[in-house]
Amino acid sequence: MGITAIVLIEAEPDAIADLGPRLTEIDGVAEAHSVAGGDTDLVVIVKVTDHESIARVITEHIAKLPGIKSTSTMIAFRSYSAEVMDAAFDGFGD
Repeated sequence: MGITAIVLIEAEPDAIADLGPRLTEIDGVAEAHSVAGGDTDLVVIVKVTDHESIARVITEHIAKLPGIKSTSTMIAFRSYSAEVMDAAFDGFGD
């Protein structure tokens, strides 16, 4: 079982397009999304095995990228996915 963190990123406007692909190159980053609304420009999903890895990925890698102004991190305590739920019940009722 792993740990999932959702990282909200405020970035320099001219850096957003380049940051998306660069973020996905970081070990532990599962997804990066450009978003609209509020102060958040990018949302990153981090999936790692332990809390120390979250700290390392965010403080040593994400936050140090040029163009990142600030980050805010949320730790998921439960995850829900239609794919996971469908797979759990695959074959029942056939």
